[in-house]
Amino acid sequence: MHNKIELYAQLINEDLYKYLDTYLEEYKVIFDSMRYSVENGGKRVRPLLTLLFCDACCGDVKKALPFADAVEYIHTYSLIHDDLPCMDNDDFRRGKPSNHKVYGEAFALLAGDGLLTAAFERITDLQKAGLYSADVAVKAIYTLSHLAGSRGMIGGQVIDLLNENNSNADFDNLKLMDSLKTGALIEAACVMGCIAAEADEDKINAATEFAQKIGLAFQIKDDILDVTSTLEKLGKMAGSDEQNGKSTYVTLLGVQECQKLVDKLTDEAMKALDAFQNNEALKEYAKYLADREN
Repeated sequence: MHNKIELYAQLINEDLYKYLDTYLEEYKVIFDSMRYSVENGGKRVRPLLTLLFCDACCGDVKKALPFADAVEYIHTYSLIHDDLPCMDNDDFRRGKPSNHKVYGEAFALLAGDGLLTAAFERITDLQKAGLYSADVAVKAIYTLSHLAGSRGMIGGQVIDLLNENNSNADFDNLKLMDSLKTGALIEAACVMGCIAAEADEDKINAATEFAQKIGLAFQIKDDILDVTSTLEKLGKMAGSDEQNGKSTYVTLLGVQECQKLVDKLTDEAMKALDAFQNNEALKEYAKYLADREN
């Protein structure tokens, strides 16, 4: 793995917990619940993309760190809520009991709410401290709120819920769902990295194109892993899509065709990176995402 990726992952893991370390004892439990899920952090795909795009635009990655934190808080909140009995009803997340299995449904719900609002507090708090301008902060807040909201990630989650027990969803329906549920937050991560570097519109457009391609590839790879992986590797129950009666890319196309599509989308995403000078780490990371085993 490129040494930049390892360095940036370390920076993210050190910075993520700063917001979670200050609280009153009277409501400590909610910060424990929030921290439980943030610490169970997986691959940190989205915040890494934020820092890598800032670097690719020749920006100062320290200015992108609050944006990276924010996108990871949003992602973590979405997973906490996703696992709830009223949603996907998953008992495990990344090999550990889901938040609601440890803290109960009420505190899991509030932990997700807390992380959602923490994302925007993190961005504005560091703007007040002078790390970047108000204009940069507003652009980041708009990007994240728009792509994580009802026209983005949440809209995709709605389509996903409507597709439960629907084995007849076609490719276009799945593509729309995943461009919102998975791709929108990946797009926010990439674009926010460019915003932190105050990049021009050409680079923001290239980052958007990359994100849309790699986001779809990421979800198709998830569908492949859902049928080919194990609980130990995947960190959650494999085969859950089949058990829920969902139509997936694998049920439509088969595993081999899905992997071909992942490789094609990844190649197209890499071509979008030609707009950036410092693209070596980004290209390596895109390849890693296509070849991952969990």
